[in-house]
Amino acid sequence: MRVAVGSTNPTKVEGVKRAFEIFFKDVCVIPKSVKSGVRSQPIDDEVVEGAINRALNSYGNCDFSVGVEAGLFRIKGAKTGYIDFQVAVIYDGKDYSIGFGPGFEFPPFVVDRALKGYEVGKIMSKITGIKDIGRRFGAIYYLTKGAVSRVDLTKIAVIMALIPWLNLDLYR
Repeated sequence: MRVAVGSTNPTKVEGVKRAFEIFFKDVCVIPKSVKSGVRSQPIDDEVVEGAINRALNSYGNCDFSVGVEAGLFRIKGAKTGYIDFQVAVIYDGKDYSIGFGPGFEFPPFVVDRALKGYEVGKIMSKITGIKDIGRRFGAIYYLTKGAVSRVDLTKIAVIMALIPWLNLDLYR
C-alpha cells in the first residue's frame, strides 16, 4: 500500500506510517512537500482546512494520501480559551475522512503569542532551547515530560481518520 503524506516533517511521516502499519501490510509512506493553504499557525477551521488541503495536494500515484495539521481551536471553558489538536485527513482520490488526536492546552503566554501570529513550534523552540522541536518530537513531548510525542498524537489522529475506511460497510 502506497500512502502519500502532505508533509516532510519526520514526526508527521512516522505517525502516519505507524498508524497505517497497524491495519495494512507492506506500507510504503511517501513524504511530499505541499502547501497547506492556511497561515503557519492555523486557528479553528483553518486547522481542518489545512489538513484537507495537504491530503488533496499530496494525492497522486498512491492508494491514500494523508494531510496532518496541528492548531488551536477556540474551546469555551478552556483556561486559555484554546486547545491544541492534531487533525488528520485521509483521501483516496474521491472521498476523505477526518480524525482528531487528543487535545491539550499550551501555557497562556504561548497561546497569547500564537494569537498574535507567531508559530507555536517556534515559540516553544525558543522557550525550551530545542531547535526545531516540532520536527523532532513536538512541544507535547516537552510538556508531558516525555510521556507523549508528536508522533503519538499524529498516529492517534490518523487512526481516528482511518475508522470509516476500516468500516466501509457502516460508512457507505
